Amino acid sequence: MDTLALVVVIGVALFFTYTNGFHDSANAIATSISTRALTPRAALAMAAVMNLAGAFMGSGIAKTVSEGLIATPTGSTGMMILFAALAGAITWNMITWYFGLPSSSSHALFGGMVGAALAGSSTVYWSGVLEKVVIPMFLSPLVGLLIGYLVMTAIMWIFRRANPHKAQRGFRIAQTVSAAGMALGHGLQDAQKTMGIVVMALVIAGVEEEGDAIPTWVKIACALMLSAGTYAGGWRIMRTLGRRIIELDPPQGFAAETTAASVMYTSAFMFHAPISTTHVITSAIMGVGATKRVKAVRWGVAKNIVAGWFITMPAAAAVAAVSFWIVNLAFG
Repeated sequence: MDTLALVVVIGVALFFTYTNGFHDSANAIATSISTRALTPRAALAMAAVMNLAGAFMGSGIAKTVSEGLIATPTGSTGMMILFAALAGAITWNMITWYFGLPSSSSHALFGGMVGAALAGSSTVYWSGVLEKVVIPMFLSPLVGLLIGYLVMTAIMWIFRRANPHKAQRGFRIAQTVSAAGMALGHGLQDAQKTMGIVVMALVIAGVEEEGDAIPTWVKIACALMLSAGTYAGGWRIMRTLGRRIIELDPPQGFAAETTAASVMYTSAFMFHAPISTTHVITSAIMGVGATKRVKAVRWGVAKNIVAGWFITMPAAAAVAAVSFWIVNLAFG
């Protein structure tokens, strides 16, 4: 039964990674597609490859997820908590994907972990949740908004006398690099989050010791599933990011992607903080768009997206808690 539970939890974790991939593929490539810097299939293929590479760039975020948010639960209850956490995150991912709302898969997972842990009477490290999740959740979009505005302002000043046609063409080429950097950051951030869950499951099952290095097969499996999901594409959300917030041109797309990638790398390597790629790219797009004129940004759409950010964690937590009670009733 313990082995079966482990296999089920790992399987569900990998499925979550797949949904994360197609849910968040828009983050890396929506701007490149909307500015016609890349064709949709070429962009998706590039993003999938860079996601795969990014997953092997570190393990700090995986350690934060596996050791810094909730106490590693034990026995069959522990497996049920992890299963319920993933069920809450997957459910919220599917709901927001259906409505084309670019919510955060990361915060859906963290909300699911907290809700399931509370329902299963496991310890939640509230200081860890505050420092590694809540504060970055509010801070990273503000940083993305400000830096996006400043980067775009600098680009406009530097290229103020450039030939507009040549500049557009040059930035369209540059966007292939910035989109690749964004996809690499997505792999660095999001593949590690699932690695943390799989490691927790292995520790609960007694296969690994807490604090051990992440097994290579876990890295490969999570990276491949994230890449596969990315290649499947998330067209509904792509439309929201690429068109509905603001009509982007190549310089704006380059500025937004460069900003978001920079914030993700800094967060991962310096603070081991698992931030939302969705939050960062969306806020960067808003900051870039505001340089044209404040009214150029469709703030009504932006407001709906921000509202989604606020309800993601509690909504996923509630679904996870209900999932735990159902699973506990059936198998506890």
